[in-house]
Formats: sequence, C-alpha cells, structure tokens
Amino acid sequence: MNVVLNLLVGVQMLAALAMIGLILVQHGKGADMGAAFGSGSAGSLFGASGSANFLSRTTAVLAAVFFACTLLLAYFSHARPAGGGSLLERAAVGAPAAPASGAAGEIPGAAAPSAPASAPAAPVSGAGQIPSK
Repeated sequence: MNVVLNLLVGVQMLAALAMIGLILVQHGKGADMGAAFGSGSAGSLFGASGSANFLSRTTAVLAAVFFACTLLLAYFSHARPAGGGSLLERAAVGAPAAPASGAAGEIPGAAAPSAPASAPAAPVSGAGQIPSK
C-alpha cells in the first residue's frame, strides 16, 4: 500500500508542476509569459485559436488528474480499524472484568479500613453548597 501512496504523490506532484508551467505559458490576462514564446501569433503550429485550445484542454486534463490523485490519496490514507465493528463494540468486548474481592489496590490478607463514624453525608444536589445568609 505504501508503494501506491508514493506513486500517487509522485503523479500528483508532476501534474501540479505541469499545470503551473502550462498556465504560465498561456497567453492572456495574468499569464504574459506566453507572449515571449509566440503563443499569440497566428503563424504558430496550431494556429491562433488552436494553441489556446490545446493548452487549455491539456491544463484541464492535468487538473482532473491532480484532483483524482488527491481524492485517491485521501481514500487510501484513511486508517481503518483492524477489527470490524465500532470502537464502542470493541471496548465492550475487550473491557477488563472487575476484581472479585474489593478494590484493585488492596493487599491480600490486610483488613479493609473502616469508614469514620462521623463522616458527613454528601449533598445530593448543589443546594447544600449555596451559602446561607
């Protein structure tokens, strides 16, 4: 699976770099580098409008390849749980059983400490915590 991810990252990077180059070569607003290579002239290989169509279609294909690689990378990199089911189902199945005798930190053979006789009762609600006048 790691080989597939590396291959997809490589294709995505190549598509991104090729798109950057094609966008800079196109003649138009904000991409004036294309005028230096003669893409605006009528005597070029593809003609006046053929060059623009070829470059824009190639850019659109590379953009589709880039987005497809992005979606595939997101799909393949999503870590799925090894065992089936939800996290709650696995937690309920794999939960440790409660100890049979007393607390987990209890020393065998030692007597359990008794609660003090005059221990105050904890209030059931927050009403006992409101200061009175």
